[in-house]
Amino acid sequence: MKAVVMAGGEGSRLRPLTVKRPKPMVPIVGKPAMAHILNLLKRHGITEVVVTVQYLASNIEDYFGNGSQFGMHISYSREDVPLGTAGSVKNAEEHLNEPFLVISGDALTDYNLSEIIQYHQEKKSLATLMLAHVPNPLEYGVIITNEDGHITQFLEKPSWGEVFSDTINTGIYVLDPQIFSYFEKNKPFDFSQELFPMMLKKGDPLYGYIASGYWCDVGNLSEYMRANADALQGRVKTEIPGKNIGGNIWRAEGVEIAEDAQLYGPIYLAHDCKVKAGAIIHGPSTIGHYTIIDERAQVDRSIVWNNSYVGERAELRGALVGSSTSIKSKAVMFEGSVIGDNSIIQEGAIVQPNIKIWPDKEIEAGAVINSSIIWGSQGRRALFGRYGVTGLVSVDMTPELATR
Repeated sequence: MKAVVMAGGEGSRLRPLTVKRPKPMVPIVGKPAMAHILNLLKRHGITEVVVTVQYLASNIEDYFGNGSQFGMHISYSREDVPLGTAGSVKNAEEHLNEPFLVISGDALTDYNLSEIIQYHQEKKSLATLMLAHVPNPLEYGVIITNEDGHITQFLEKPSWGEVFSDTINTGIYVLDPQIFSYFEKNKPFDFSQELFPMMLKKGDPLYGYIASGYWCDVGNLSEYMRANADALQGRVKTEIPGKNIGGNIWRAEGVEIAEDAQLYGPIYLAHDCKVKAGAIIHGPSTIGHYTIIDERAQVDRSIVWNNSYVGERAELRGALVGSSTSIKSKAVMFEGSVIGDNSIIQEGAIVQPNIKIWPDKEIEAGAVINSSIIWGSQGRRALFGRYGVTGLVSVDMTPELATR
């Protein structure tokens, strides 16, 4: 069976992490989210894959190539404009002449895909949806099935007053190519909002299979942190690229750990990163490749991406640091703060909880950042400098700065 991996998402709720990369390329314990999905497909004998791409498509195509290094055969279907979930799969119709599996490239899951394929065949279904029970169904499409597994009702992203079930659509489907006759090519069309309700009205064989196992839609920053922590804590069956050296600490090749560094797992250290003398890391934490955690720095429940630097006595507490970013000595980042790629946090600066700093920014030494920095290039310690208030109009001199 072939699989379609949907990898066109912009990941707007994951910004600033997704400003320079598509959502499926966001790393989870040392590998892009989509690499975990490809491993899952391979475990279930699926090696023929069509990847639908749109936002920053070349990032995905350059990394995965034709799939040969993953033992797979990957082809790509590009959208020039977003076509919705069904529209993007319709784009790849020429590759799909027999029943196929659709899965999102930006979730983390260990579901048994062989079971849903078998269920689809037994029921002679036209579309079979993988369903899951979740505690908070508000963000998802809620679904009701009868005793036979036949879907009887849909509701997309309900309010609490409308919630009639905790069973949600995970976005994993097994579909018959007949579904392509329901809608036209190059027109936006959605599976859960349009196609499935249309099939339900017509009385088509439409089934739901309730899965057991782990599933996390890496849809926002807190879910992204949770997916990393769950992978480290073994809550999801996935391959961590490294060796467990005890204490639930995973290290890849070339990692240097000073003798007096203190590590409390679960921690993942990607290849060629360095943890220097007196540094303390508390898990769940992930350190990217070529990243340096300098002397007596403290990293607590945080994720630091590749090629970054955490300076002497700097502190990260529940924070997220992008690639090629420098956190200088004694700087502090609090819970939920996120620093985009290629940024510099100068000495002694403090980034308050839940603050987001977009890529390519510089925070002055000693500055206390109380609001997110999206526009402009700097976070200032004081509003008035030596020459008064200076900066580029509409870049540094934003309306927000002017009102301050």
